Amino acid sequence: MQGARRAETMKTPLTARRPWRGRRVVLGVTGGIAAYKSVQLARDLTRLGAEVDVVLTRAAREFVTGLTFEGVTGRRALSDLFSTDGAALHIKLGIEADVVCVAPATADFLARAAHGRADDLICTTLLATRAPVVVAPAMNDRMFSHPQVQANLAHLREVLGYAVAGPGVGPLAVGEGEGPGRMLEPEELVEHVGRALTGPTSLAGRRVVVTAGPTREAIDPVRYVGNRSSGRMGYALAQAAWRRGARVTLVSGPSALPTPTGVGRISVETAEDMHAAARDVLPEADVSVFAAAVADFRPSAPHDEKVKRSRTGPTWGIELVANPDIAGDTRDLRKEGSVCVGFALETGDVVANAREKMEAKGFHLMVANDASEPGAGFEVETNRVTLLDTRGGAEALPLMSKHDVAEAVLDRVEGILREREG
Repeated sequence: MQGARRAETMKTPLTARRPWRGRRVVLGVTGGIAAYKSVQLARDLTRLGAEVDVVLTRAAREFVTGLTFEGVTGRRALSDLFSTDGAALHIKLGIEADVVCVAPATADFLARAAHGRADDLICTTLLATRAPVVVAPAMNDRMFSHPQVQANLAHLREVLGYAVAGPGVGPLAVGEGEGPGRMLEPEELVEHVGRALTGPTSLAGRRVVVTAGPTREAIDPVRYVGNRSSGRMGYALAQAAWRRGARVTLVSGPSALPTPTGVGRISVETAEDMHAAARDVLPEADVSVFAAAVADFRPSAPHDEKVKRSRTGPTWGIELVANPDIAGDTRDLRKEGSVCVGFALETGDVVANAREKMEAKGFHLMVANDASEPGAGFEVETNRVTLLDTRGGAEALPLMSKHDVAEAVLDRVEGILREREG
């Protein structure tokens, strides 16, 4: 039960935010068993602030109903190519869409889409739209591996420019075993839709490294020195950078958060582990973000066995030694022309201390916040930060979600990149 409660606390509530807020999403649902997941996808996109128009194929209605989708989106589900809305409904949907997502995308749908068929509402909408398109394949692994299915996917991706999200690897329908073919989970597809909505940015194709989470420094096999960092801020930054088209590596200390969609994760335990991982990946990074809450000290002599209270007496002294300064020690490894972002969590003289740290470690942007301020710091969904730049500027942001803070930080990073490029 304790583990279940912990997992529940790590879930981020969905509220309207970039890049979904105020955008128009056409969600095509075709006839596969994975259609049940599309209900949650429609709900999540709506909660993030999107207007979701669900288009059901005839086969999809064998698995889910339009009434279900209307209940989670507040909008009537569509299915008829020729309806009381007029024969040009597909034109209207195509023009107004900011993105079209088809999930699940069955083998039959992939074939029809690849050949430009116009035999139902979702396929005609695809022909009418110029918005980005995301397809989420879902089928048995044997069907997915068939050369014709692979040829259709290649055509959609390489000729038509569609984004192919998945499939995942895991349990398939009952009796079908496991393998590649499983539709991605709704929370993953939400991010693929978000990436399509974000469009081309200055981070597209660039390598981004983010450090996140706490470190744990062993006292003995069951005790450690650490802090209350959840990793939320760093994970939000990694996910937002991926949505902007970056190739992201997340170097993370222990965290209960799932790996962000599309992000490569290197899991570490101690500050020395993180230091070694950072040294490996920083030389190729165009942008590096040091968001981890690294322990400044570690026990000098960790015990190999659990220390018994009966043997320590009423007091127990532990000698601590300094950990490596990850950002400072790796400064010479940074790629020439790269942008480096630092974080400073302070409890007094926040801006002055953060500026000193910024100058000492050669950061181009510093994100400073007060650990004692309500709603900021560790173990909360929100943060209130001040952004410091190398020109002496200091922009205090209002209290906002860590997702919104991540967007603000990356907006600044993109601004630096554009300025350098002229």
